[in-house]
Amino acid sequence: MKTSDFNFDLPEELIAQVPLNERDKSRLMILERAGGKIEHKTFRDILSCLRKGDCLVLNDTRVIPARLFGMKDTGASVEFLLLKRIDKNRWETLVKPGKRAKIGSRFFFGENKELTGEIVDLAQEGTRIIEFCYEGIFEEVLDRLGNMPLPPYITEKLENKERYQTIYSKHSGSAAAPTAGLHFTEELLKEIEDKGIQIAYITLHVGLGTFRPVKTDNILEHKMHSEFYTVSKEASEMINNTRFNGGRIVSVGTTVTRTLESVAANDGLIKEGNGWTDIFIYPGYEFKVIDGLLTNFHLPESTLIMLVSALAGKENVLNAYNEAVNERYRFFSFGDAMLIV
Repeated sequence: MKTSDFNFDLPEELIAQVPLNERDKSRLMILERAGGKIEHKTFRDILSCLRKGDCLVLNDTRVIPARLFGMKDTGASVEFLLLKRIDKNRWETLVKPGKRAKIGSRFFFGENKELTGEIVDLAQEGTRIIEFCYEGIFEEVLDRLGNMPLPPYITEKLENKERYQTIYSKHSGSAAAPTAGLHFTEELLKEIEDKGIQIAYITLHVGLGTFRPVKTDNILEHKMHSEFYTVSKEASEMINNTRFNGGRIVSVGTTVTRTLESVAANDGLIKEGNGWTDIFIYPGYEFKVIDGLLTNFHLPESTLIMLVSALAGKENVLNAYNEAVNERYRFFSFGDAMLIV
């Protein structure tokens, strides 16, 4: 299977640069897995698409201000993206330009140099391990010095940083937002619960996999970056009971999908726990847990469109994407949504 099999033409002007003023006023495309039927609705219509007894699963990770701009001792400027916390003071990072971040290189951040760091090791795929030195609490220092790590295709300044957080974000640790959840409001979630739909929360801290393009012609040669997840006993029991009672499991986003499919037993039962996953889902994969998926519109030739194609069929998905282009849907992180059922 070739990476080019998942390509489509996307006009640049359809890449959403800013979020809508109201989260739940985005558009919603409904794609039926069986047959590929398409409907066009608004996001609030998701309430009518969910049934009493279903379980909606959300990722409650919270994005940290993971982009740091530092200076080398020589005066050269370097950009760091924090990807994965290894221990209290050491992080795996993506560095630009990487040639300035050799082992032993030292950097400082902030006008008063309240945060310093040294490259202590090289990691996978060209990332670096940096060890920080600071006074006080690292998270407070990062809040002062860090910037929200918006994807590279977003060039407009984000006026309100909370718009790159879901309204239910709780556990800090992500380098990117689980963007399918950005459409929900507190009011809409309450209406969903009032309808008799269970809402379960899991955590997956989004890492480098979100930023890495597929560079191999054969998708089987692509390797996913590992990301940390936590599934609570409450969430696992809620999901398992929904399946036992005949309800549908609808995952909000590819991060939830990857987590559930990683922790599920062969019979689809979910166990509580935490760990790392590098699962790569592409057409041919047999899903054990989810029955439906709410997701945004993804980059051409990305692992995310491959996952969506695994669930709904590549032809159905590419047809839906082409229709989304023709109907002028907004794409990517701040764009519109698709519900696959």
